[in-house]
Amino acid sequence: MSTSTPAHQQVDELWAAVSHGDEIAATAVLLAALDDGLPAERVLIDVIAPVQQKVGEEWAANRITVAQEHAATAINDRALAALSHRYAAHTADARGKVLVACVDEEWHGLPARLVAEVLRLRGWRVDYLGAQVPTEHLIAHIHQTGPDLVALSSSIPTRLPLAHAAITAVQATGTPVLVGGAAFGPHGQYARLLGADAWAPDAAAAADRLERSPLPRPVPAHQPIDDLPHLADQEYTLVARTRTDLVRTVMGSLTDRFPAMADYTAAQRKRTAEDVAHIVDFLATALYVNDPDLYTRFLTWTAHVLTARGVPARSLIPALEILGEELKDFDRAAAVLRQATDHLTGAEQKNTTDPRTAS
Repeated sequence: MSTSTPAHQQVDELWAAVSHGDEIAATAVLLAALDDGLPAERVLIDVIAPVQQKVGEEWAANRITVAQEHAATAINDRALAALSHRYAAHTADARGKVLVACVDEEWHGLPARLVAEVLRLRGWRVDYLGAQVPTEHLIAHIHQTGPDLVALSSSIPTRLPLAHAAITAVQATGTPVLVGGAAFGPHGQYARLLGADAWAPDAAAAADRLERSPLPRPVPAHQPIDDLPHLADQEYTLVARTRTDLVRTVMGSLTDRFPAMADYTAAQRKRTAEDVAHIVDFLATALYVNDPDLYTRFLTWTAHVLTARGVPARSLIPALEILGEELKDFDRAAAVLRQATDHLTGAEQKNTTDPRTAS
């Protein structure tokens, strides 16, 4: 087998195993790839990572359920553990000690696990703490164990305020921070904004960055507000604090703006309320990082997810309009909502007039 090309066959075999809930078969695929000569790092990056990405894509396309997505992820993680036991005895331990963890409330642990495993293969001694690590416990662990650096992972942008607090707290101990994960933006723009010492788009890039040069020890002398002076307008704080009231207001007015909701079942109304809560949470996050594009990207993705579930994407526009009316005196929030509404309206009009999408 050539190890210079992506392992397409193993990806297909692993996907078949995890999608059918077959942990034994999934483990066998990974161990066979290792036995056939595919380096362990390539198994992690070219087999496990693409399959995990496919799990998310299949859920978004409504081809697997939430339960199936969780089961597939759990099997992937356990098969990875079996793989790790096979190569663990052959890894070096010379570069230093790195602590790898997910930020508080971030439950997507597999990306961080991949980083931990790749770093271990590259010769680091790794202390992997897993998903959802509260910042106060992270800091206590740093004081107890003294790592050379901390690698923080987050996949969900709404965790960025918590990530910012964690970055600042870790740096206050004199420990440098490398961050990664989809939450930090397509090009790592939010990592830089929040003051991280380094950013990497994936596990291999993280290991490569640390091999190029050590991260400098941070100077623990600043506060998070120093990184984000736009927060002085209090818009983020006010939206975050009134989240429950905003969701209640939108749900109370939405039936009048979107009459189809009158026929929703209790379960459908519950899911709609959850969607509205996400809409408010992402608005708060866009205000935190001062980036309307974050919000527009989220709503574009949400529109695709809703469409896959048979809910018209135009149902998002009334919710945005109601929020805009409630927040009309918030200049930045109003601008964020206008941009997103204009984008969705334009996309809806295009889909209506495009003969390829017309019914």
